[in-house]
Amino acid sequence: MESLDVLSNLFSYSNILSVIVGVIIGLIIGMLPGLTANLGVALLLPVTYGLEPTSALLLLVSVYTSAIYGGSFPAILINAPGTSASAATALDGYILTKQGKFNTAIRVSTFASVFGGMISGFALLFIAPPLSLISLKFGPAQYFMLAVFGLTIIGTLSSGNFVKGLIAGSIGLFLSTIGSDLDSGYPRFTFGFSGLLSGINFVPAVIGLFSMSQALILSEDPLKTIQLNKFKAETWKFLPKFIEVQKVFLNCCVSSVVGVLVGILPGAGGDIASWVSYNEAKRFSKNKVEFGQGSIKGIAASECANNAVTGSSLIPLLTLGIPGSTTAAILLGALLIHGLQPGRELFTVNGNITYSVIWGFIFANLFMGFVGLTVAKYFGKIAKIPNYFLAPAIITLSVVGSYAIGNNIQDVYTMVIFGLIGYLMRKLNYPPAPLILGLILGPIAETGFRQSQILAKESLIVYILNNSISLVLFILTVVSILSAIYFEITKKTNHEKDIS
Repeated sequence: MESLDVLSNLFSYSNILSVIVGVIIGLIIGMLPGLTANLGVALLLPVTYGLEPTSALLLLVSVYTSAIYGGSFPAILINAPGTSASAATALDGYILTKQGKFNTAIRVSTFASVFGGMISGFALLFIAPPLSLISLKFGPAQYFMLAVFGLTIIGTLSSGNFVKGLIAGSIGLFLSTIGSDLDSGYPRFTFGFSGLLSGINFVPAVIGLFSMSQALILSEDPLKTIQLNKFKAETWKFLPKFIEVQKVFLNCCVSSVVGVLVGILPGAGGDIASWVSYNEAKRFSKNKVEFGQGSIKGIAASECANNAVTGSSLIPLLTLGIPGSTTAAILLGALLIHGLQPGRELFTVNGNITYSVIWGFIFANLFMGFVGLTVAKYFGKIAKIPNYFLAPAIITLSVVGSYAIGNNIQDVYTMVIFGLIGYLMRKLNYPPAPLILGLILGPIAETGFRQSQILAKESLIVYILNNSISLVLFILTVVSILSAIYFEITKKTNHEKDIS
């Protein structure tokens, strides 16, 4: 009966429409270098206010997964990855394009993306519910350590310089203290502005950091367009050939596992997964020379892994409230906006919504493959959109979206300020994701810390760490900082090897 409820909820008109619209928007965003999945999800976040929770989340996750796949198109056709997760795809994809085999590259990329995305969707379906049981054992101390862990992993792994990541997270933590004191209600850092008594509105901040800042970046070169190289076109074939599937199937299986495991690690991201999978595919290949020379195995390894991250990155988000990626951090805000708290209740009380979203995510991966192969031939027209059109369009949507949240001009001011902050952070190579996460996890950390102070009979440190969950989270926090260095060094080393 519950399964029938989930299916009937999923296949309602509004939910199916959300998936279709999300997939199409995500593909367009992913196809345009410079526009990311983060931007697409952030830009559509205010739109979800007027939607039912299921439709809202389906729209956002569809944009997320299809944008990652869409990044493979410019990587293959013009050697300009639409997302950082598609950088490894360009190594072999663009070579095939210059050989006149762009259709082959796109077919393989599509198959691998759908394969990896669906594997991650089923991983989300079967792994997330058991893990959610852990949330029942969380008290103030555990929530405090969880917030600290979330901040460190995002901060350390979202940028090449983990120190800058931690600094950005600290800024977010400070900004989360603006407003009224959680216990006394006394104003903090409001500087006499009544509009700040309730704190900083999360949604305008997200729109500013990701959307407005990107528009400012694009405005630096308003006349720039994506110049498509002329290449010899092969005969267009819609579906992947059996021999192509047979050749890359094993690579897809291994890369999917890698992508799922990397995605579960909060903060790792699709770029790490794609490079690791590409490197391992090359390492165990009998013909290593073909990699970098137009190997469909290289394309499959990269695309399968980065799309496998999309679903698995939602596992720590839905179970523990820890985003596994930058986009997942924005999705966390979407959950909270619609009154959904990550943890056990998400799979019990709100199980109808959650399972509908998970099955919708799987369906979105199938649909994006169909749409992707359909529009692939017409990519060139989309890629010719100049920055002087994109930038104003993004700014307009950002302003309208921010104001529509509460019909409050202050939200627009917040968006603009955070847009400027995001622009400066990008210029100085500071990752914006930790800042947003600081805004989200700051109140959780503060509440957990204060409640722990009250409940601690003796030493506060002993109380916080005197249980297995908190101790594990503490160890993971330390390990995440150390592993950030390892991930970055490994990624750079593999990239240099592949280029050479």
